[in-house]
This record gives sequence, structure tokens and C-alpha cells, in this order.
Amino acid sequence: MTAAVTYEAIKTCKQSGARLGRVHTPHGTIETPTFMPVGTQATVKTMSPEELKEMDARIILSNTYHLFLRPGHELIREAGGLHKFMNWDRAILTDSGGFQVFSLSDMRKITEEGVHFRSHLSGDKLFISPEIAMEIQNALGSDIMMAFDECAPFPAEHDYVKKSLERTSRWAERCLESHTRPADQSLFAIIQGGMYEDLRRQSAADLTSLDFPGYAIGGLSVGEPKHLMYDVLDYTVPLMPANKPRYLMGVGSPDALIEGSIRGIDMFDCVLPTRIARNGTTMTSQGRLVVRNAQYANDFGPLDPECDCYTCRNYSRAYLRHLIKADETFGLRLTTYHNLYFLQNLMKNVRQAIMDDRLLDFRDEFFEQYGLFNNDKGF
Repeated sequence: MTAAVTYEAIKTCKQSGARLGRVHTPHGTIETPTFMPVGTQATVKTMSPEELKEMDARIILSNTYHLFLRPGHELIREAGGLHKFMNWDRAILTDSGGFQVFSLSDMRKITEEGVHFRSHLSGDKLFISPEIAMEIQNALGSDIMMAFDECAPFPAEHDYVKKSLERTSRWAERCLESHTRPADQSLFAIIQGGMYEDLRRQSAADLTSLDFPGYAIGGLSVGEPKHLMYDVLDYTVPLMPANKPRYLMGVGSPDALIEGSIRGIDMFDCVLPTRIARNGTTMTSQGRLVVRNAQYANDFGPLDPECDCYTCRNYSRAYLRHLIKADETFGLRLTTYHNLYFLQNLMKNVRQAIMDDRLLDFRDEFFEQYGLFNNDKGF
């Protein structure tokens, strides 16, 4: 049976080794490398599907854990699946819920069978196993499903991470066995192993032997220094099949998107652009700009003179500052739109740089203009 989601290689950058490709899904083709906006609860916060299409987002991410709690996967199944429920006819990736469950450190108990935890909404006792994670995602009908995994914290001892990844590998087999819709939903596995090269190699070997349609790298961007994340990518990405999509989970700062692309990653996601936008922090061609700051009170220029998004074409920094300070939702919408557009445009430029065999030059030019050489935050 042909996988529901497949990868097509287009070109390898001669300068960097980065790859240009296409991920084909039942709901459209995605040009890669790509950034996926996060729509945790069946919506990208403050954005409409039409606005996401305007900025050419081809795929978004939704959250299995949150949709399981509210409104419930059975209701979404009854609605005809997540695409119909949220009026989004392009691709959707649903994460497994593992990261959210394991972040409830004092509210959950891990067993071989699954995870017992309490709802952060109601306090009710709940349980998710690999089989239940598949049942939920099959009901949601996402194009790409993620296997239920255990995301080890940082830092963590070698012995703990080894036991954790071995459990993740056993859970991955159970996910494959209980996945009921392989014809129209592809299941990706998540390589774990913390910051230990031997464990990353063990996890990759375990999971690639099971021949999933795609692979993700989990357990990064969890508090470790950027240089350590890049080291892990340097030795992990080559262990992933070249003919399948490669997804780096939870990464969305401009520097990490470029560095990840250089290392062969195809897909990224993160709440960063929408979360910081709601605090009045924006990404511009000249670096991070906090538009709520007093220095912009009388600044009637655009947020970013080099940006042609709806926000920058129509509204001034002074107006945006006023809206943010006044707690007006429209201000949050405008800054969110800009940040998401900025990252979509960044990835478009990354793809063009790969096509032109100059991604390393592009990185250096972007970092210098953005002020990243001396900015560890990356945004």
C-alpha cells in the first residue's frame, strides 16, 4: 500500500547540503523546508483559515491532548473530522499528546501500558496509551499522525533516557498495530534519546527498522543551549531515511529554522511566533522589535519596512502599540499575522537559497541583518 504522505526530493544545495523537496498529503502538497503554524485547539490563535491561506501556509499543527479533553474526538469525528470541523481544507499534522502529558510532571504516572494523568482543566483522572492516542488521531482525521512517545526532560541521566526511549520504541510498534487508517493518514515516529549520541542512534535504529512513512526528532528545544541542539541534529539527521519527511518538533526561532534546514530538516513547528506576538513582540528584518515599548508611541512607520504583509501595508507601529496597550484583540491579530507571515516568507527565502546553491551565504546575510550573531534568543 502506498503511504498517504510521501516525500519527493527536488534538489540538494551544493553549498550547504540542505534539501529542497515536496511533501505530498491527501490535502495538498507542501514545499519544504516549511514552518507549520500551531493551531493547538483546532485554531491558530486569533487567525482565520482564510488569513493562513493568504500567507500560503500549506499545513498546520493541532494538539491531540487538548482536543481529547475539549471538545472530544468523538464530537470531531461526528463533525466529519478535523478538516471539516475547523473549515481547513489543507494538510493537518496532529502531535501525539505525549509532550503535553509528560509536562504534567506532578499530575501523571507513566506505566508500560500508558500514562495516567489528571486533566489540567477539570482535575479528572484520565489515561492515554499508544492505542488510545491512535484512536483519537484516527477520529480527528489528520493527514499526519504522531506516534505516542515519552519526551524525557533536560537534563536527564543516561539510564533514565535509555529506559524512556526503549519504552517509546515499544509504544511505536503498538501505534503501528492499532493505526486503522493508513490509506489516508500517515503515522510518523519520533526519535528520542536526549542529548546522548549513543541513545539517539539506538532510537533511530529501532524506529527506522519499523519503516514508518516519516520521522520526527523529539526532545529538543526543551531548555538546552542552541549549540547542543545543533550537535544532536548533526549526528541524528543522517540516521533518518533520505526518502521520507524529516520533522524537527517544537522549533520556530529564525536562526533554528535556518540551521535546521542546513542540516536536512524538512518540517518545523512552534508556538513561538504566536505566543510572543500576544505580548507585542515581533520578528522583523532588522531583528526583534517589541512594539509595546514607549519608543514607538509616535512612530508612524510600518512594523517592518521590508515586509509586505497585511499588517505592515496598513498599520503603523504607533497604532499597534496603542492596540496592545489597550488590550484590544485586533492588535494581537495584527502582530500574530505579521510574525506568521514573516516565518512563511523566511522559509520561502530559504527554499530559494537552496535552489540557488547559496544557503550558507543567505544564513550569514540574514544573521548579520537580524542581529543574531550576538543574540542567543534567536528572535
